[in-house]
Amino acid sequence: MQSIFIKETERRGQPPKSYVVYKVTVTGGVRSWNVWHRYSEFVSLHDDLVQHTGSEPPASLPSKHRLKLLTSIGVSSDDSIVEERRTGLETYLRSILSAKDSKWRDSFVFKDFLGIPAGKSNSASTDGSVGQFTSSAWLEEHSDLQAMIRDIRADLNKRDSLSSSSPPDIAGSHNANVQAKKKLAAVLARLEPLTKGLQDLALAGMREGEVQRRGDMVARLQDECNSLGKMVIAARQPTALSRAASGVGSGSGGTMASDADRAALLGGGPAKSSSRPVTRVFGQKAPPQETDQTRPLDDVGLVQLQQVQMDQQDQQLTQLSTLLQRQKHLGLAIGAEIEQQNEMLDQLTADIDQTSAKLGAANKQMRRLK
Repeated sequence: MQSIFIKETERRGQPPKSYVVYKVTVTGGVRSWNVWHRYSEFVSLHDDLVQHTGSEPPASLPSKHRLKLLTSIGVSSDDSIVEERRTGLETYLRSILSAKDSKWRDSFVFKDFLGIPAGKSNSASTDGSVGQFTSSAWLEEHSDLQAMIRDIRADLNKRDSLSSSSPPDIAGSHNANVQAKKKLAAVLARLEPLTKGLQDLALAGMREGEVQRRGDMVARLQDECNSLGKMVIAARQPTALSRAASGVGSGSGGTMASDADRAALLGGGPAKSSSRPVTRVFGQKAPPQETDQTRPLDDVGLVQLQQVQMDQQDQQLTQLSTLLQRQKHLGLAIGAEIEQQNEMLDQLTADIDQTSAKLGAANKQMRRLK
């Protein structure tokens, strides 16, 4: 927040139950917005600030007795008193904004009063209770979780690259894996409040289509977390990598298999010399080819690498399935809208035909009169 102003007032309702609302203009770093509040809401804000912080704000609220007295005797408005109260309320808010102690302006009740997105810092309070999300704050929290998931993938890629280097950096690979685990735990901890926040927004009146779209977004996050959890646990372990790098296999008796043995295992035996060139036979699969990634691994490392690649493929299929479901829902919604528009067009055509018939009858009567 950079500034707060109250420049306009508006009287709503009919006497004797009319009341004055104040337009609060808040200016942030990149945008500004307006919120309207009654004086009673300022009083509630003051009481909540005192209750949550344990101390009075720097300035006090303007008195309410004079305007209340005028209203009680039937005077609908008094511009001088309303202006005096407007100035006092503006001074009250700006004193909180400029105070040296930030405990009042950092509280959730003050940010909620001004309509400031508070999802990042208040999605979970110190006592474990779930905070309230606005629609924009929910989207910002979702974006933060997506960024954290990208960081986790970067850590896992760094772990794999360090473990596949020559010589393997076992310590660096282990540290990258630990960082990925910590970030994944943080994402899982923030995912539950995000789901609860979506339920609260749905109860608050968010459109059904938007709730469904955001539900799909949460489901994709959950699927990605499950996939990342498998990758963190089932990926190449440092101990297996160290055995592979040192040439010790789990079932090889302490020595790495020779190139001839590996060729016999993967290619069905050493190639026999023949004058005829080897040609492709229809229906016969080509023998597996070694790569720089698989060459330093033993049997355990190969199985783990295969599991990682299968998990990645499962994740891609899950994302594709989610996108297809979304496209299906969009198609059904478009189809329903087209059907409704067709019904309206049919009704319009029927009305035009009916009007044309009436015009024809009226023309006949006109011709008779002539």
